[in-house]
Amino acid sequence: MANNPQSPNGNQDPSGSTQMFRAFVDEGTRQPQAATASSGGSRVGVIVGVIAAVVIVAAVAWLALG
Repeated sequence: MANNPQSPNGNQDPSGSTQMFRAFVDEGTRQPQAATASSGGSRVGVIVGVIAAVVIVAAVAWLALG
């Protein structure tokens, strides 16, 4: 019964909740770092896409005016 988060009278065991909360916090701190690393790659893609769009618009404008 030591692993049961509830005591026999129905109240929750605060130590069990604390352990689960710490595990949750530990998992939460690892994920944003991984998300930041992957968002850096998507930012590069967005920047390259914007530059390509500007080049295409400039080429079309040059051809239209020339």
